[in-house]
Amino acid sequence: MSTNGSLNSAIPAGPLAGKWSKHKNDSKLINPANKRKYSIIVVGSGLAGGSAAATLSELGYRVKCFCYQDSPRRAHSIAAQGGINAAKNYQNDGDSVWRLFYDTLKGGDFRSREANVYRLAEVSANIIDQCVAQGVPFAREYGGLLDNRSFGGAQVSRTFYARGQTGQQLLIGCYQALAKEIARGGVTMFPRTEMLDLVLVDGHAKGIIVRDLVTGEISRHAADCVILATGGYGNVFFLSTNAKGCNVMAAYRAAKRGAYFANPCYTQIHPTCIPVSGDYQSKLTLMSESLRNDGRIWAPKSPEVAAKLRKREMKAADVPEDQRDYYLERKYPSFGNLAPRDISSRSAKEACDDGRGVAATGLGVYLDFRDAIQRLGKDAISARYGNLFQMYEKISGDDPYSMPMMIYPAVHYTMGGLWVDYNLMSNIPGLHVLGEANFSDHGANRLGASALMQGLADGYFVIPATLPNYLAGEKPGAIGTEDPAFDEAEQAVRARVDRLMAVNGKRTVDSFHRELGLLVWDKCGMARNAAGLREAIEKIPAIREEFWENVRIPGDSRNLNMELEKAGRVADFLEFAEMMCHDALDREESCGGHFREEYQFTEADEAVKSGYTNPGEAKRRDDEYAYVAAWEAGAPGSKPKLHKETLEFENVKPSVRSYK
Repeated sequence: MSTNGSLNSAIPAGPLAGKWSKHKNDSKLINPANKRKYSIIVVGSGLAGGSAAATLSELGYRVKCFCYQDSPRRAHSIAAQGGINAAKNYQNDGDSVWRLFYDTLKGGDFRSREANVYRLAEVSANIIDQCVAQGVPFAREYGGLLDNRSFGGAQVSRTFYARGQTGQQLLIGCYQALAKEIARGGVTMFPRTEMLDLVLVDGHAKGIIVRDLVTGEISRHAADCVILATGGYGNVFFLSTNAKGCNVMAAYRAAKRGAYFANPCYTQIHPTCIPVSGDYQSKLTLMSESLRNDGRIWAPKSPEVAAKLRKREMKAADVPEDQRDYYLERKYPSFGNLAPRDISSRSAKEACDDGRGVAATGLGVYLDFRDAIQRLGKDAISARYGNLFQMYEKISGDDPYSMPMMIYPAVHYTMGGLWVDYNLMSNIPGLHVLGEANFSDHGANRLGASALMQGLADGYFVIPATLPNYLAGEKPGAIGTEDPAFDEAEQAVRARVDRLMAVNGKRTVDSFHRELGLLVWDKCGMARNAAGLREAIEKIPAIREEFWENVRIPGDSRNLNMELEKAGRVADFLEFAEMMCHDALDREESCGGHFREEYQFTEADEAVKSGYTNPGEAKRRDDEYAYVAAWEAGAPGSKPKLHKETLEFENVKPSVRSYK
């Protein structure tokens, strides 16, 4: 076992390739008749939550599933575009479980657990079989076999896809399984219901307090354990590729009850998003990483040409080939346009910082399909990416078949989340966390097409096997909603709602969210430094104080009130952002999506001199920071308490991350 102070990761002993099999063999079991006695709360109905709820119900457990959307079909998993990774080696190009494991571990800049990542790679093949059996319409080759394409950070084709709608199609398959269990009576579904607090009884997670978003009714629900599968916290930045409803509330409410929040500074910036066009925007739009299979990314070599492009005095097609800088192909010849997201994003920022950006704001580069259309034909490109091209044209007004797309990095995914052990249980007994809501298997950077893989692995295959390790020691139905802990939690929720409604100030919720988001993006976004992080930590409390003195929420709390919903979420972002900045300030290294400007390779470093890596790349400090930072929340305005889980590398030696 790997034990680090109060954090026991519960990683099984033995060889890496046998750990998951050994753990399943050693895990406790509950017989089918007894499973019917246990009740489970699942918060979230996306790929992680929906697959968990459906599978646990199929096993015989009684499940309550909650989501704030009007249907599980509207979970944000539906927005995933490009694909899902799996080590099936259908292309016969050398892929294997080990290669997927290594690519994922390296892609995360060696900041994740070996055992968890290997299990993810091992389970990946089963996910595809499960989804095909559900009827998910993956793309197929001419002969009928499942097709694959490439994604960033890999030199093999392992990404299964359904055009540019992979998340939607996987969610439909998951929803079918969930709907079957709802109809059977094994799952009770609570749509348009938001979790506002976690209930602990004798230190164990035994229920939640929720608000009906239509009627405003606040109610309590008890169970033998609680599973959170509520996604990430990217909307702390205000502008992101996430749906506006995505929030940190469930995870942060659990953190306020004592669950440790791990690696919150690990946020992913996606390199292929439609650039910001004005202050009126409330979110950004993602263009799938799959486009980088055939699109070539470039910026003009000279600021003068870029200035003409920005002013529309010149068209991209008129820029001569020798005046184009295909900077990813130049800097990373082995991976080219499929370099990982963090590296690709920083390279785009570098080009724009040089004055070579092509969008009107100066923040944009080109994603060009000219060569691919000439090589393959327009019909072939349309078959692969037609819906994405159509979406881009509707938003930008430009036809990407005849002129390059304009892209720029934007906040997309969060690798941080609630700390969990190998069983996916947090430090609070009985509280399990799945998918993007946990601190995940992705380390400091997620490779493209791995989010869907992790969410479905957690829900379909991991939690059904590991949950009995907790439940077998619990008496089913021992705790009910009449327990005094539910009284305390419900009173706290009602007091918070009343406090929000009583402010009756003059500023909108969105105005506070935007102010916070722009500050956090500027000081803790694509690049961070100590001075900027200290400035953010100093300014966030002032924004939070004004929020509680001057926010205006029209209407009342006893009806549908979307401003009240937003206000509760922004109130949590105003506390969580401070924790995120403390984590970024405390981690004095660069790794993956956490880029501290003080820690980057220079011309004087041996790795640069030898040609192994480029100047400006992230510089890890493995001797001091090879650990998971698990933060214990304190009172607002106080620094959270740090707990460390040391990362042990027994099978792969961490090295300078190079994609040259």
